[in-house]
Amino acid sequence: MPEYLPLDIPEDPKLTQNITWFARALRKAGLPIGPGRLLDAIQAVEAAGFTSKQDFYWTLHACFVSRPEHRTTFAQVFRLYWRDPRYLEHMMSMMLPAVRGVQEDRTAQAGEKRAAEALLDGANAELPEAETQEEDGTQIEIDASMTMSSEEKLRTLDFEQMSTDEVAQAKRMLARLKLPVQPIQSRRTKADPLGSGVDWRATMRKSMRQGGDLSEIARKSRRTRWPNLVVICDISGSMSQYSRMVLHFLHAVANQKGAGWARVHGFTFGTRLTNITRHLATRDVDAALAAAGAEAQDWEGGTRIGECLHAFNRDWSRRVMGQGAVVLLISDGLDRGAPEDLSKEMQRLHLSARRLIWLNPLLRWEGFAAKAQGIRAMLPHVDSFRAGHSIASIEALAEALSRPDDIGEKARLLQGIQ
Repeated sequence: MPEYLPLDIPEDPKLTQNITWFARALRKAGLPIGPGRLLDAIQAVEAAGFTSKQDFYWTLHACFVSRPEHRTTFAQVFRLYWRDPRYLEHMMSMMLPAVRGVQEDRTAQAGEKRAAEALLDGANAELPEAETQEEDGTQIEIDASMTMSSEEKLRTLDFEQMSTDEVAQAKRMLARLKLPVQPIQSRRTKADPLGSGVDWRATMRKSMRQGGDLSEIARKSRRTRWPNLVVICDISGSMSQYSRMVLHFLHAVANQKGAGWARVHGFTFGTRLTNITRHLATRDVDAALAAAGAEAQDWEGGTRIGECLHAFNRDWSRRVMGQGAVVLLISDGLDRGAPEDLSKEMQRLHLSARRLIWLNPLLRWEGFAAKAQGIRAMLPHVDSFRAGHSIASIEALAEALSRPDDIGEKARLLQGIQ
């Protein structure tokens, strides 16, 4: 990488204009930047200078980035805006449909695409939707009459592949989803004239009030109760985008009336375990997730699954798992800790839960096999192993909850291990 910036920045008025447009692009990409931060950035650059690329980068980073999850977006927008002399042509080429037979690697370009959309600020809206033009002037018409609707396509699209607009639309779709659950029959009973069981105590009490005559048999039935939902979500670097979407869905479930759950508990983990349950009670989803992100200081960090599950089993299991809770574990299972310890903690978690469902975004790949040590240690101790990379995969959770015998991809992967 060059030691100095590759472009010659003009005098202060031009520098101010460039930083202003850069701040607008960051705001469009989702960073909370207002006029105050913009003025601070201009003054900081004037004080620190802008001949050293690293000094210039970190000066703007200190002024514009306030949350760990914004670092990647800032880095992508900075690289495209300040480093590449032909950034506009590069971004425009990414926004055009792939019509030359080259399959686009959307996973690798997801961050660049969101940064490109922020910089273009809707400039591609004027591009024709049904046609593109080759360099030789030949027009290619695309017939979209038999294609799926945009919402249907979005259901199966990988969260990591989504653009900024697609992420916003996906969040609205997730907010409408429901996660119904069947009630659990309790060992406790209640008086019920049509019940299937005989309440001998009530029958004898009624008989004693009538002088010992047995004129009527009292009946009873078992009570029903709703289980708790416990979500343990991996927020490490490889899971950050998936975690945000799952937590958005979790907030919707926690605030839905008549969903059936007694209570929804949320935990995040990366290098440590964080309880975010109280933040889910906030009605505004943006405020709730912002508060949860502020409390969980290990966003986009490393992963210590075994240690974090040990902390959950030790500190929280008896508090939140005593009523036959259903546990959703969202993680890719990539852990560098001792597999024996991870297997032990997973077994303890499995024994404490009524059902343990593992959502793994790595299942989006065809031919996925349990080769990582962490996955091999965790897989035998789950009831169901499912994908968790799209809206459709989260919708399938309802099927997994309604069918007690659902195991997802567990059987196939266990055969590969054996």
